[in-house]
Amino acid sequence: MSVLTGIRIIELAHERTAFAGKLLAELGADVILIEPPEGTAARHYPPFVDDVPGIERSLHFWHYNAGKRGITLDLTRSGDQTRLRTLLATADVLIESEPSERIRALRLNFETTAKANPRLIHVAVTPYGRKEPLSNLAETDLTLMASGGPVWSCGYDDHSLPPSRGWGFQGYQTACHFAVMSVLTALLYRGNQTSGGGQFIDISITAALNVTTEGASYNWLVEGSTLQRQTGRHASIRPTGETQIQCADQRWANTGVPPRFPVEFARLLDWLRTLGLEEEFPEAVFLEMGANWEGPFDLSRIGIEDTITAVFTAGREALQLIARTVPAQSFFEGCQQAGLAVGVINSPEEAFEDIHFKARGMHVPLYRADLDRTVVHPGPPFSLPAAPSRLTRTAPRLGEHNAEIRGMP
Repeated sequence: MSVLTGIRIIELAHERTAFAGKLLAELGADVILIEPPEGTAARHYPPFVDDVPGIERSLHFWHYNAGKRGITLDLTRSGDQTRLRTLLATADVLIESEPSERIRALRLNFETTAKANPRLIHVAVTPYGRKEPLSNLAETDLTLMASGGPVWSCGYDDHSLPPSRGWGFQGYQTACHFAVMSVLTALLYRGNQTSGGGQFIDISITAALNVTTEGASYNWLVEGSTLQRQTGRHASIRPTGETQIQCADQRWANTGVPPRFPVEFARLLDWLRTLGLEEEFPEAVFLEMGANWEGPFDLSRIGIEDTITAVFTAGREALQLIARTVPAQSFFEGCQQAGLAVGVINSPEEAFEDIHFKARGMHVPLYRADLDRTVVHPGPPFSLPAAPSRLTRTAPRLGEHNAEIRGMP
């Protein structure tokens, strides 16, 4: 059995909540996606299978809605509103991202749904929170990323260039992670209640983004300082050493987190010697000092105490020397053996074909009956051996499960 086997989730289709429904479906929940008769807008988002547009051919929709069942309801009609309320009476969770006026019109405010189903966990994922009027205004993932703060810390050393937004719906996905964690917590709470146990969970996308700005928000709140964006590394008040480097095969890698513990300095020094690079690197003496250091380094003393600064800098520069000497993949594997966190900069296609992803079962072949072909999907992003996650069905065709679900008691 999976973690959420036996849990039914009703998801009112919206791009802001799609990833939450997908993750919950992969945890074993029966997620029922409710679309309008014409389908949700995401069915028209590219890219399309074989580059041929079509309401059943959006790879974007396929990805975010795999694992779900789907029905259509025209919620402007009283009959379909009644069908929705009938479904909610049998549900454990409702996930929606509707404007407050629409929620009132559909009588889906928590006070109403709780009377019909005291065990219902109602999750609203909106731009600024359900009670904030700004949540009813037009927005995009980009504008929310900007207002939430992460974009300010993302970009390049050249500040004549504007901040950079991460690819994809990262703002929506961040909020969806908070929604999933909240649902799991609420289900645990409900399990300890003798009656009722439902609750309303109000997810603000902007707030979720703001608490993921690492030090940016806190630096501003505590001391009024502003972090500056840097190429391929964390934003900082003061510029830090560059971390991206081109390897011997011209591919790029992040040199990642330098050694911080004696065992890491020892392994890095051994690697340098194995490659015959010690003589080219006079600073190896500082690596040896790091290998014999007692306890972890006080990183707060970097730039203040000369010895700690020299040892830490030598670790970074040794990684850069090795990276210039070996191919990117060899650099990546060698750092793994040394216990150092680094990463090759892969394209999406290269990342998906990486042996680590394959070994974790990220390649999930699913048969599409409407296309009479098998399509490889990205599998669940987590591994739970005691309660296996799963991806067993493709995204639903429009209204695919109407007959199966709409008459369900």
